[in-house]
Amino acid sequence: MSAEILYAPWRMKYVTSPKKETDGCVFCAVVNDNVERDRDNYLLYRGKTAFALMNIYPYNTGHLLILPYQHVSTPTETSRSTQIEMSLLTTYFVELLSELMQPDGFNIGTNIGQAAGAGIADHLHTHIVPRWIADNNYISVVGNTRVVPELLDDTYDKIMALLQDQPPEISVL
Repeated sequence: MSAEILYAPWRMKYVTSPKKETDGCVFCAVVNDNVERDRDNYLLYRGKTAFALMNIYPYNTGHLLILPYQHVSTPTETSRSTQIEMSLLTTYFVELLSELMQPDGFNIGTNIGQAAGAGIADHLHTHIVPRWIADNNYISVVGNTRVVPELLDDTYDKIMALLQDQPPEISVL
């Protein structure tokens, strides 16, 4: 059986970039990094108790994460105001992505615990994944390979441009 090759030249930047040593959580490292590195970290928004981040291993173009600043693994460990802000940010980014990308739908979910599918189970995060009719194609189903048609940097720039024009109006109790 011959090996199939999928060329993804945009990945070379990630593969060859220096990796930051972290003793702990990658999400905490990103949000605790200098705000001037938000673009490098694909951090989109810093709220009072929660933040929005692009997934660097997206299921689809525009795949975002909403996370609390607090390093917790379940929503029951967060304050009511954090739960509200995370919910409002989820709604805001669904609306923003709807306007920007015009998807046919969304998958929104929080996997709590490794048994539920959480890749990083120690830091609570909610996925927002834009979906288009027929976005699962032959290569996704048979080759178990995702095809993301846009560079992460390009997606980040588009989201940030709209975010700056239409900042979220988040009022947390």
